[in-house]
Amino acid sequence: MLRSEPSHRSVTIRCVGQALPPANVIFFVCLPWDDQTACRTRSRVPLSIHSDVVPVTDGTVRARKGALHNFVRHQGLFRNILIQMRITRRFSIGLLGVLLPAAALSQPLPVAGRPDDAGISSQRLERVRHQMKADVDSSRIPGAVLLIAHNGKIATLDAFGFQDRRSKTPMKNDSIFRIASMSKPITSVAIMILAEEGKLDIGAPVAQYLPEFKDVKVGVEGAAPKRPMTVHDLLRHTSGLTYGIFGNSPVDELYKKSNMFAAKSLSEMVATIARLPLAHQPGEVWEYSVSTDVLGRIVEVVSGMDLDRFVAENVTGPLKMTDTGFYLNASQAARLARFDTATTMSGGDPTAKPAILSGGGGMLSTAGDYARFCQMMLNGGELNGVRILSPKTVALMTSDQVPPSTDRHSPVSITLGAFGPTPEMGTSFGLGFAVRTDPGRNPVPGSVGDFSWAGITGTYFWVDPKEKLVTVMMIQAPQATIVPYWRQTRTLVYQALM
Repeated sequence: MLRSEPSHRSVTIRCVGQALPPANVIFFVCLPWDDQTACRTRSRVPLSIHSDVVPVTDGTVRARKGALHNFVRHQGLFRNILIQMRITRRFSIGLLGVLLPAAALSQPLPVAGRPDDAGISSQRLERVRHQMKADVDSSRIPGAVLLIAHNGKIATLDAFGFQDRRSKTPMKNDSIFRIASMSKPITSVAIMILAEEGKLDIGAPVAQYLPEFKDVKVGVEGAAPKRPMTVHDLLRHTSGLTYGIFGNSPVDELYKKSNMFAAKSLSEMVATIARLPLAHQPGEVWEYSVSTDVLGRIVEVVSGMDLDRFVAENVTGPLKMTDTGFYLNASQAARLARFDTATTMSGGDPTAKPAILSGGGGMLSTAGDYARFCQMMLNGGELNGVRILSPKTVALMTSDQVPPSTDRHSPVSITLGAFGPTPEMGTSFGLGFAVRTDPGRNPVPGSVGDFSWAGITGTYFWVDPKEKLVTVMMIQAPQATIVPYWRQTRTLVYQALM
């Protein structure tokens, strides 16, 4: 048990009997007693004081087992723990969260003693470091964080250059980046969690969950769809939707005029999308699009939670991705990496909750946090005893999901080249990830079955199950720089494998 010993408005916690492991610390906060007050953990798992934490006659507050069972499940801790808290005269003590010591939080994955111990050549790793330092010096990039994990251990985690060149703030290993479309795999995992819970059918029409898509038409001519757009289509970008910003078709122009990104909520944005025609018949063209933002709205409708809360409770919280979310607190904002020059990708106030919770491009993260997500996928859906998805679901998501008849030569696919679903380069697309389907025909090294994705801000990751390799590369750089930089990074990392 854990007992609190209050003094005025502060509280000291000490262990009584069977408790959490010594490395864990329970932290409490004093709150005004109010039946409507809700306590939240750091992983944003809600506990209602009224229904889940009740005062007892001996002057303590005790959380019911049922409520706490849900809480500790998300924290990956012991399950049947009762929290006992002594209350002050004017304040009751609510559960704020389980906090790991700083050292534990700052270690994203186990670290190898030397890169060579993890199967990465220390000598050849210097080539990677030398090149990245040179790229900073030449102003090709402001700075970077590179994490390479091999055989489940971090071989190297290096920071280069500047977090903010203008203020001469050096890059740090835990600097935070706007990860843009690297949000998409996380949202896709959220969808598959709901599918595994039996709450969602990815083969069902989108209109089954979002009725506003029931009467959608195709093209400015208003043609009828040959078949309904499905959740499966959204996951693999064959929905017929577009972004508008990458093309100049009549439908792209309508997207631009809709001003959808100025909506006051995700719900309003998706309602705007539903009023626009599809650019293509569902299933016929791979077109990078707002599909994942629509998936985010489906998560909200099916789960009954805002997207940020669902992701925190079911993905980032259980994985202890403590610096990943849709907005930051003040201390995290001080670690935000900046572009060398102002750009539309720079975003607004990172501490303000955005009106649109964009599952397609609105998240922020660190290299260490994102590596935990990648390692979970490499492990078949599990990390440190916490299972997010089943191995079969991970295999489904990282397999080729695009039919051979589907046209993949859309503007974004052409721009991405080796990093998009490009059959002539031996790549395709799964459910939220690009996948390698051929060992050759590609200018960058890799393995059949490796999966990856990237962000327009420059962030990039890939997972190579055959080599048991995870690489996360974080930069904030202009769009013209990023694709060549991804090619360079892959080549440099693979040459260092022993």
